[in-house]
Amino acid sequence: MIDLDSRDTFHWLCQLDKASTVMTVECGITPHEVGVRTARAITAVVAKAAAPGADRPTDYLDVQPLVSAIAGPDSSYVHSGRSRQDMLATVHRLMVRDRLLLVRHGLDELRNRLLALARHHASAIVPAYTNGVQAQPVTFGHLVLGYEHALRRSAQRLAEAYHRVNLCPLGAAALATSSFPVDRARLAELLGFAAPVRNSFDAAQLAPVDTGFEVASCAMGLALSIGTFIQDVHAQYHHVRPWIRLDSDGLLSPSTLMPQKRNPVALNRARLLASEVVGDGVTTALAAHNVCSGLTDYKRAEAAHTLDRAIALLAEVNAIVAALRVDEEAALAEVRSDYSTTSELANVLQRDANVPFQVGHRFASALVSHGRAAALPPAAVAFGDVTRLYREAVADFPDVAGELPLTEEQFRTALDPATMVRSYQGYGGPQGTEVAAMLAEARDALDADLAWTKGVAERLHAAEDALEAAFTALATM
Repeated sequence: MIDLDSRDTFHWLCQLDKASTVMTVECGITPHEVGVRTARAITAVVAKAAAPGADRPTDYLDVQPLVSAIAGPDSSYVHSGRSRQDMLATVHRLMVRDRLLLVRHGLDELRNRLLALARHHASAIVPAYTNGVQAQPVTFGHLVLGYEHALRRSAQRLAEAYHRVNLCPLGAAALATSSFPVDRARLAELLGFAAPVRNSFDAAQLAPVDTGFEVASCAMGLALSIGTFIQDVHAQYHHVRPWIRLDSDGLLSPSTLMPQKRNPVALNRARLLASEVVGDGVTTALAAHNVCSGLTDYKRAEAAHTLDRAIALLAEVNAIVAALRVDEEAALAEVRSDYSTTSELANVLQRDANVPFQVGHRFASALVSHGRAAALPPAAVAFGDVTRLYREAVADFPDVAGELPLTEEQFRTALDPATMVRSYQGYGGPQGTEVAAMLAEARDALDADLAWTKGVAERLHAAEDALEAAFTALATM
């Protein structure tokens, strides 16, 4: 796993120096003996900065004198064809690249946890809500797979953004390259990039704007999806008997006044982090807004900070999902306590008795009003009242028979939540066959994404090893 604390701006400035030393020696820009001396000086500077409490400068104007103090002014050969402009743009990408990979790791883990939860409770009947009100019964597997689909899109956006981030500005100099024969492709290779940014003006002055905002916007989209999930879980704590709860004392907190309370503080922390990710993303955009090219406003670390917060958010949410427990009996009791199956009653009347949906809907609505006024759940409404309500509902429709065309058993079955869920036939619905198919598709997609993340990490590790080998070979001559 990537250790961000050790891979700070100083670390990357030194990595750029290592790559530039190797490249300039290979291209004949730096004399070999000067390259050897410079490589040894860089090694000494890096070693000294690794000590606890040591200074780790973040401006190259402060790093270069540390090297030249050891190797002499000739060490500036390695800076040929470079500028703080292209160096800063490159460091920005390297820091973002690390964080993108960590976000993907956390997101892959979260999706894996959600799939396990969906598989375990694939057929559990639970209420779903629209406008904050119970709407229709579904399965828990169906709901969780919906969240996984949203998170999968975030994973795709992050992968797409990674390909654009993983291009190297180094060697573009301030914006127009230089008269030195700088091998930009070799610099990109040594730093693990796929290729150089093609246009040198774009590399140092334009691309930092949109690539920074792209990754920040990816994090914002992820935070929005997670925020919805957190709020849906948090809403359960409004209930006396929540059907989703957190089974971990570390994620809950007691009240200093009310002994009955177990506040879900982890949800509060996650919601705040999600909001802060969105705020950080907006800051990233504002830092680059209305700024002419050539300035450093948009070459700072706003995008990296946005991803830092996204990493923390994913860690919090992974802990939440690991502790989620579903009370299937409580969920089913909530569904049965209200009238969310009455839309299926209207469907049954239309499908099995040719009663127009408008008529069936009026009857079902009258049934709901009657039951709620009497504080009765659907199962407790007397069948005699049901038939009376039907006659009243169809009185204005002379072409519709006045008697309810259902037996009591058929009526009760039509209002049964499990029967309603089994009756769904639409593509992507909560019925068992569709949930099973979506679980399989989600598993395949996650496996492919896990392989992508692993492959990226392995390629970056191999590139770092190759740079270190080439640099060490030079430094130890």
